[in-house]
Amino acid sequence: MNKNFWKNKKVLITGHTGFKGSWLTLILSSYGAKIYGYALNPISKPNFFDNLNLKKYLIHDFREDILNFKKLKTVIKMIKPQIIIHLAAQSSVLESYKTPKETISVNVVGTANLLEASKTCKSVRAIVIATTDKVYLNLEKKKSFSEKDMLGGHDIYSGSKAATEIIIQSYFKSFFKKNNCNLAAVRSGNCIGGGDWTKDRIVKDCAENFIKNKNLIIRHPKATRPWQHVMEPLFGYLKLTKKLYGNSKYCGSWNFGPRKKNNLKVIEVAKFGKKFLNSKSKIKIKKSNFYESTNLSLNSKKAFKYLKWKTRLSAKLSLELAFEWYKFYADKKSKLKVIDFTFKQIGFYKKILKGKKYEVQKL
Repeated sequence: MNKNFWKNKKVLITGHTGFKGSWLTLILSSYGAKIYGYALNPISKPNFFDNLNLKKYLIHDFREDILNFKKLKTVIKMIKPQIIIHLAAQSSVLESYKTPKETISVNVVGTANLLEASKTCKSVRAIVIATTDKVYLNLEKKKSFSEKDMLGGHDIYSGSKAATEIIIQSYFKSFFKKNNCNLAAVRSGNCIGGGDWTKDRIVKDCAENFIKNKNLIIRHPKATRPWQHVMEPLFGYLKLTKKLYGNSKYCGSWNFGPRKKNNLKVIEVAKFGKKFLNSKSKIKIKKSNFYESTNLSLNSKKAFKYLKWKTRLSAKLSLELAFEWYKFYADKKSKLKVIDFTFKQIGFYKKILKGKKYEVQKL
């Protein structure tokens, strides 16, 4: 990472009040970027962004709906960002079954609004849009999906994100190819880390229950996921953004998934968390009536070949970092101490990027 590139760059983050947005705000702050945020008030309680008062790291904190096109266009025209990182989304598979129309509106129409509002803004040089590893047509054949594989979606969330990818491609070919703004879609694995209080997240559920010695209920114990700490793909997004800025050959879709050996079963994650947090809780299984993919893995050779990006953290170390954060948060109620601890984890990862090896206990 070239910190000089980000110094004083005007960056708009949509969905900045979410889990990824909160981490990205602190990472960009550490590089001296001028950060603006556009998002609704967070719905989870507690919440990483508001609980720790992260708005102090922003130039302006806009609490607006991505579906409000008029307001979004006004904000973009007013702040004249150089870079936009679009994270605003309805990001839960289970929630998409409950609110299908809302999920489609936020994910598809919300992204179209952003692109429409940005296409005539001459200051914008790069737009990175986060979709998901679930955009691929998953036939449960235990394959690692590459960017050339067919898009699809058995559930509404996956389908909405696959549709979003098509909209991104259409907008690029119709409008952005003709101007100086380059466009990319990024797909990451199951991101974990401190501060994620989104409903139905296994690591969050483990931390909340195991710290209090409450029993944990899991839905799909044998389902495998490409677990990765949230810092891994975020640093990948930033590396891509730097390349994308002024260079159209980096446009398109990019996978930022962990190595296949980072894939763990849900039950393995739960057992690891119980042991790490020294909990007396019991793990119970309750079958879900809704479809969720059993096997999921990404092929990230493209990111390695052209960006020299790869997973640096093992699944175990990623889980340790996440559980250590929740443990620290439970012990330390001071906002400043939790923020300092988060910056410490960011600094820890930066050292790993430079080739240094450390254990979590040395944080």
